[in-house]
Amino acid sequence: MTRKKTLSVIGKPLRKVDAMAKCAGETVYADDLNLPRTIYAKLLRSPHPHARILGINAARALKLDGVFAVLTGEDLPQKFGIMPSTEDEEALAVDKVRYAGDPVAAVAAASETLAEKALGYIDVEYEVLKPILSIEEALASTEESQRIHTWNRRANVQKAVSLEFGDVEGGFAGSDHIFEGTYFYQGNTHLPMEQYCAVGFYGPDDKLTLWSSTQTPHYLHRALAKVLKLPASRIRVIATPVGGGFGGKSDPFSHEICVAKLSMITRRPVKITLSREETFYVHRGRHPVKMWAKTGVKSDGTIQAMQYKTFLDGGGYSSYGLASVYYTGALQTVTYKVPAYKFEGVRVFTNKPACGPKRGHGTPQPRFAEEIQMDEIAENLDIDPLELRLKQLVEANSVTINGLQISSCGLRECIEKVAERAEWKKKFRKLPFGHGIGFAASAYITGAGLPIYWNNMPHSGVQIKLDRSGGVTIFCGSSDIGQGSDSILVYAIAEEFGIDPADIRVVSADTDLTPVDLGSYSSRGTIMTGNATIQACGKLKPLLLEAASEALEVPADDLEFADGQVRSASLPSRGISFAECVVKAEGKHGTLGATGSYWPPKNPREFKGSGVGPTPAYTFSTAIVELHCDSETGEIKIDKVWIAHDCGKAFNPLLVEGQTEGSVYMALGEALMEEQIFRKNGLHKIPSILEYKSPTTLETPEIETILVETIDPEGPYGAKEAGQGPLLPVVPAVSNAVFDAIGVRIHEIPITPDKILRALEGRLKAVSIPQFEFPAPLKWQPGEGVKVEQKS
Repeated sequence: MTRKKTLSVIGKPLRKVDAMAKCAGETVYADDLNLPRTIYAKLLRSPHPHARILGINAARALKLDGVFAVLTGEDLPQKFGIMPSTEDEEALAVDKVRYAGDPVAAVAAASETLAEKALGYIDVEYEVLKPILSIEEALASTEESQRIHTWNRRANVQKAVSLEFGDVEGGFAGSDHIFEGTYFYQGNTHLPMEQYCAVGFYGPDDKLTLWSSTQTPHYLHRALAKVLKLPASRIRVIATPVGGGFGGKSDPFSHEICVAKLSMITRRPVKITLSREETFYVHRGRHPVKMWAKTGVKSDGTIQAMQYKTFLDGGGYSSYGLASVYYTGALQTVTYKVPAYKFEGVRVFTNKPACGPKRGHGTPQPRFAEEIQMDEIAENLDIDPLELRLKQLVEANSVTINGLQISSCGLRECIEKVAERAEWKKKFRKLPFGHGIGFAASAYITGAGLPIYWNNMPHSGVQIKLDRSGGVTIFCGSSDIGQGSDSILVYAIAEEFGIDPADIRVVSADTDLTPVDLGSYSSRGTIMTGNATIQACGKLKPLLLEAASEALEVPADDLEFADGQVRSASLPSRGISFAECVVKAEGKHGTLGATGSYWPPKNPREFKGSGVGPTPAYTFSTAIVELHCDSETGEIKIDKVWIAHDCGKAFNPLLVEGQTEGSVYMALGEALMEEQIFRKNGLHKIPSILEYKSPTTLETPEIETILVETIDPEGPYGAKEAGQGPLLPVVPAVSNAVFDAIGVRIHEIPITPDKILRALEGRLKAVSIPQFEFPAPLKWQPGEGVKVEQKS
């Protein structure tokens, strides 16, 4: 007889497993060993945003007492990059610099101060070129001297895409109303508390160990092998506990490669810590995106067709840009039923730091446009914004027009709960002038459906070892960046074996010791490592049950794991301790260990670009923002935010709430004040925490979090993501609340006081959209790809 399992660990507010408390013996730092004294590295960066390198002379620097080595681009000529098809970065620029701050040389010296001094003794001759600093300039540039890269086919265009799903022309023709708008989402950066840092040591065994503040130790490991020309088996990457990532530490970086190479030369541990100013230039943050959106609806507001054009300012290098441009068009259909959809997107190179993935990767920008336009449709048709959405929500076990499979969906419950808590019906359009309330909804992925480099191997793997003492050790390549991925591994084992989380050790993010996990990005950790862990436990449980059954003379199908015991479910007093059970099982079967792996469901779409968008499960979020705006000064104060998030089953509700509220905090910064902006000479205007405005606790309002638990068939115990999706609805909800408060629409962020005042005076110009000829659209219909069996 199959009994329904009652969860004993999952869903409880447990203590988070601290990443610092991982098995200490596995992560060995250079200073703990009897090694030569650590030396320090610094990078010489270009003062010019665009220039040819005519020559570099490091002779004067090498004469300084205490300088051990100097590297230039000639020492590391191999190009690299996170995306295999767009590897256009160099550890040190070889012949051209592409943004102010591009590294051109690296120094290793006895002290950080001396290394910094030595940078001034390196002579670099440049031929300064005209910089390209805007989307419009990039699209207009045609001269060969204005090209930032030469590998791309079309001037400074990295990637242009055009996709069409359904009868778009017919959908607009059959619409009673068509709404168009232009929008701009300013670029911003991650602002991690911990700057980028790394330590490299090439040991006497001719093996390299790199400790780094990275979200993707596996991909960094691959990049090191490629650039340094070392066998991958002789490289070890250890991701140290990360003091904030948010996507910004997902690429392999120059400083990591340089300290490794400097250690190979000097045979000493080499450490580098980037300054706060350098952290702003390394960047890889949110793309500035201009957008044009068009939606056709019937008189009752039912969507008939939707079309988007996005223009991304990618900065000087590709990074994740190939995926980013597709993400600006991938998820517009995963919230409301859209019967016809067309997307055109282009990412351009400019002479600014490269943009990449920041919390929500490529999706907050179009969500900002979509939710404001939905609000405008409701206003014009005199329909409550919530009612407009409720009548056309996507449903569980459905497929969108662009072929994305939705398994579970708690969006309706998210809308209803957040509206009830915020007293929407009492407040909407009923607050005094200057006070407003705004709503928005969104969807996001729970892990990417494909790896960055395509292969048939699992996306995540674990190994579990059972000890005779009753302790359990799990090895996994996932990197804990504060989101609690180590905790997920512990909670799953504790649930499966019925033991105390304190009896479980985690060894993670070490490429020598742990199986491959692709990294901490795309909200993939819980679903992928959680499922792999459950699979590994499932291989060990029959061995334990067999041993316990013999010892207790109880049928195996009447045994359960609970309260640190393996016991009879019908007679709980009859049992043995988990530790005793492990001893008996080891005596019967030998050393106890097992592996677990996870592959996402097969991508049901087969067309170019189809790899961006599919996911094991989608999460859904809704936000209501209440604020007041001073029409005299333009100042906005957020009074309260209500956020509802469909997270599947919450492993630890306290951690899920923390992740959700972190997303809200970051969203408010993007909505009201954060911007990564540059001067005409390519230098960052505000490269410091003092000047780059981000909310403090004083500006952070009360946040009320509502968890909606829809049990997803793909998730471990039904769990889905919580780290990124809740950011998406907050930014447009702020803009919609501003309209409710003072009656003006702001189509760009950050929504600063000067924009409020210009809007009130009728002086705020509409966002301009560049002229660009997109390629002919690739047309695709659901059912043209691979048939996928739905899980029951």
